[in-house]
Amino acid sequence: MSGFCLCRDRCKNCYLGKYLYKAAVLSSGAKAFCGWSIRGTDSWVGFVSSILWFWRYLLLLSETRWALIHPIHRVVWAGLSPHAPCRALQGFNVNLVTTDRVSALHEACLGGHVACAKVLLENGAQVNAVTIDGITPLFNACCSGSVACVNMLLEFGAKPQLGNHLASPIHEAVKRGHRECMEILLAHEVDIDQEDLQHGTPLYVACTYQRTDCVKKLLELGANVNMGKRLDTPLHAAARKSSMEVVILLTDYGANLKCRNAELKCALDLAVPNSKVEQVLLLREGNDFLSSLF
Repeated sequence: MSGFCLCRDRCKNCYLGKYLYKAAVLSSGAKAFCGWSIRGTDSWVGFVSSILWFWRYLLLLSETRWALIHPIHRVVWAGLSPHAPCRALQGFNVNLVTTDRVSALHEACLGGHVACAKVLLENGAQVNAVTIDGITPLFNACCSGSVACVNMLLEFGAKPQLGNHLASPIHEAVKRGHRECMEILLAHEVDIDQEDLQHGTPLYVACTYQRTDCVKKLLELGANVNMGKRLDTPLHAAARKSSMEVVILLTDYGANLKCRNAELKCALDLAVPNSKVEQVLLLREGNDFLSSLF
C-alpha cells in the first residue's frame, strides 16, 4: 500500500492509495472474468480464481461512489477547521466531483460548514455546480438551513432561481421550515409564486408541510393565495392536512373557498368530517354568503 501513498509521508491508510488499489482490483477483476469467458480455463484453479476476482469486482463496484470521493470531500463533509481544507487544497482541483457530480462545495453547504465553503469558493470552486439530480450548492445550503452559507453563496454569484429542470432552493427552504433562508432568496428577486412542476408554489409547499411561519410570511410578502399546484390550491393542501391555523390564515387573506381541483373537490370536501377545519370552512362560507346578501 505504501507505494500508492500520495501524502508524502508513506502512510499505510492513504485514502488516495486505497482508491487506486480499488481501481486496480476493479480493472483486474473485469479482465480476469472476461479472460475466462473468452478463452475458457485450463483448470478448476483458473475457474475459481476468475470467480473470486469477479466477486471482488462486484463488491468494490457497489462502493463506486465512495471510492471516487476525493479526500477534500471527506474534509469538508466532516467540517474540519478552515486550515484543514487549505492543506487539502494544495495541488488539487477544488472542482473534482464524484460519479454523481457532487463537488466538495456541495458537501460543505449540505453540512452547513461555512468556513470550508468559503475556502473552496476563494480557491475557485464553481458556485453553480449541478449534480446529476439537479442539486446546486445553494439548494444544499437551504436544505441545511445555513443562513451564512446562503448569504455567502449569493455574494459569490450563486443564481437564486434556476431552470425548472433543477431543484429549487426556495422550495427546499420552505419545505424544511427555514424561513430566514426563504426571505433571503425572496430579497434576491426570486419569484414568490414560482411554480415547481413537482411541488407547486412555495406557498403550496408551506401548506403541505404545515410550515405556519413560512405561510404567514409568504402571504405578508404578497404570494398569490389561490396559486398552488396546478388546480390544487394552498387551501386544498391545508384542508387535506387538517391544519386549522393555516386554513384561518389563508381565508383571512382571501382564499377562494369555491375553487375545485382536478377531482372537482373544494377545500370543504377534503376536510375531515366534524373536524375544526370543517367548522372553520363552514363558518367562512356562511360569512361569505351573508356578505353577498348585503
